Amino acid sequence: MNQSESLASVLARWLTFGSAVTILFGIAPSQILLALAMVALLLSGEKLSLPPIKLPLALFLLGTLVAFAFAPHPAEGLPQIRKLYVFLELVVVYSCLRDTRILRWLFLTFAACGSIAALLGLAQFLEKVRQAHQVHQDVYSYYVGERITGFMNHWNFFAAQEMFALSMLAAFLFFGPPARKRIWIWITFAGLLGLGIVLAETRAVWIGSAVACFYLIWFWKKWLVLAMPVVVLVAFFASPPVIKDRFTSMLHGRRVDSNEFRVVTWRTGLRMIEAHPLLGLGPEGPNHHFNEWVPADVPRPLPEGWYGHLHNIYLQYSAERGIPTMLILMWLLVRMIYDFWRGLQKLPPGRSDERYLLHGGIAVILATLAEGFFEYNLGTSVVLTMFLVVVAAAYQAVPMSNARLVARSIGSE
Repeated sequence: MNQSESLASVLARWLTFGSAVTILFGIAPSQILLALAMVALLLSGEKLSLPPIKLPLALFLLGTLVAFAFAPHPAEGLPQIRKLYVFLELVVVYSCLRDTRILRWLFLTFAACGSIAALLGLAQFLEKVRQAHQVHQDVYSYYVGERITGFMNHWNFFAAQEMFALSMLAAFLFFGPPARKRIWIWITFAGLLGLGIVLAETRAVWIGSAVACFYLIWFWKKWLVLAMPVVVLVAFFASPPVIKDRFTSMLHGRRVDSNEFRVVTWRTGLRMIEAHPLLGLGPEGPNHHFNEWVPADVPRPLPEGWYGHLHNIYLQYSAERGIPTMLILMWLLVRMIYDFWRGLQKLPPGRSDERYLLHGGIAVILATLAEGFFEYNLGTSVVLTMFLVVVAAAYQAVPMSNARLVARSIGSE
């Protein structure tokens, strides 16, 4: 602890670190630590800071509150209003974690905890395969409805966390300071995170992970992009049948993983948006009133699937909060990518913490946007918390990149 630092400042920093990390194990410990970090930050007298996205962020939150206030059944949207608390993660991380060394260890801790979750997921996978054989049922049909979850309560949350952790670890390995002493540890973690993503069999996360990997490899060694299809083919043919079947189900779904239910949710969402384009049905409206908006020509019973949301963030936010609020969210996300890309252009050549933070931030946003075509990923506290941690950390590298450029210019005079 520096002599100039107060005890409250130190507590705020490590409580923030703890809040960011413990989300890999559960929502409750993360949010308790978030509250304590916010209290410590206020007591420290330190300035509360936000990244330079205040206007689109404020408009998005305002759009959410307006949609809630004018919803036909406002009480239904209270879970999403309470979830706005999670955005405090953006404040505490950006205000407290300003040292790149701490941020480096934060994301390496993400990788370590994600690897532990992946090992737990592997044990869960083997147990489910054993159970399928025990009851003499096809492994794929038995597994696809109850997949591995790690420490989470749903495979989508687990898979998205593994994707974020792998994206930031890959960015560190490609663009961060050399880590020769521990390189095999980080490579092992990367392999475990990849295994967790594969075994979770969440196809939207597979697509998001592929987008993030393509982006990172392209800016690391472009020629390796040509090898990606070969790696995918080798992995496909080397995989057990339960993985191969899930991969081919993207084009030829079975009854247990029908792709038709997403078409139903998307068509239903479009009807909601057409009827309520400005303010939507209100937060959580699509969940509570889905059956009222299913097109008449959709046969009953509905294809097997989850109908609690629209499986698409673009449709979900439009149907919940109106097209203007959805477009503001897109403005917010695109602004982040623009800021990170502009920061990269100002960096001097070579590996650095700033470079991997900015590339990792872009990779995570691109992965989220790609996965968001098929899942309501940012609507869950687990995914949103990790996303905001990555964004706040990457924004720490933007002013740092400007400072490094100035220092480099002075040094060359």
